[in-house]
Amino acid sequence: MAVPKKKTSKAKRDQRRAHWRRKAGKQAQRALSLGKSVLSGRSSSFVYPTSEEEDEDEE
Repeated sequence: MAVPKKKTSKAKRDQRRAHWRRKAGKQAQRALSLGKSVLSGRSSSFVYPTSEEEDEDEE
């Protein structure tokens, strides 16, 4: 027969949410940093097509 599970405490719930938000914040910060480096042209670890390469493909 099915038995009801114990209720999760608010502290445990808040701890999980805080961890999730911290991870999301780190990812957002990384994405912003990568975007800034790509726009400034200093990126060496991110490969993307440039306008020069696109012109060669069209011919």
